[in-house]
Amino acid sequence: MTVSDPVTSRRAAAAAQAAADKKGMDIVLLEVGEIISIIDWFVVISASNTRQVRTIVDEVERALVDLDGAVPSGREGLNDATWVLLDYGDVVVHVFLDATRAYYDLDRLWADAPRLDWDEAAPVTADLA
Repeated sequence: MTVSDPVTSRRAAAAAQAAADKKGMDIVLLEVGEIISIIDWFVVISASNTRQVRTIVDEVERALVDLDGAVPSGREGLNDATWVLLDYGDVVVHVFLDATRAYYDLDRLWADAPRLDWDEAAPVTADLA
């Protein structure tokens, strides 16, 4: 991974860990900064139902506020909760229902981006750089 900003790396790791803490599945961090220069990381998460999507979103938001006071500049999709996007500028968090993730297949769309499959044992302060 080649992320130069450790704050961004910690934010992506904190989002992934928060999702793992709420039983998020198939958590993947995609380093998209070399492909689209306006964002460094996508954090992609699956959930089995809309209640879990909302729970994960709440936990990610809480964790990032606790980490460094970050709040999303944009929040989309919470009404139907099949795909919720949280835009933190340098990190974008995608929380999907399983079927919605399979349909849009961001993992394939961004296959050229370096990929880190999240290990729940990884500490929040993991150095992704």
